[in-house]
Amino acid sequence: MTDLHDPPEASRRRLLIQHWGAILWPSFVAAGLASMVFFAFVDPLRLRDISFPQHAISRELGYTLGFFMFWAVTAAASSVTWYLLRPLRRDDDDVPLG
Repeated sequence: MTDLHDPPEASRRRLLIQHWGAILWPSFVAAGLASMVFFAFVDPLRLRDISFPQHAISRELGYTLGFFMFWAVTAAASSVTWYLLRPLRRDDDDVPLG
């Protein structure tokens, strides 16, 4: 809910924070779950040996990189969902679908 005494800039800022929160929070939870499931079956050191054997990547760094990779992918999916569900502008209401 917005306060009637808020200036327009403050309400826009609050709306932007809500949008980012609606994108980043669910993607954070999904990335945590995806990391737990993925790394229950895959060892980051074995994955490093298969994909980047020339780099010295520790197990902890593998977990961290995996989590942030999952977070980026799920945040992208949440962003697309937010983009598709946003309301149309007023001028586009009269445009036929066909």
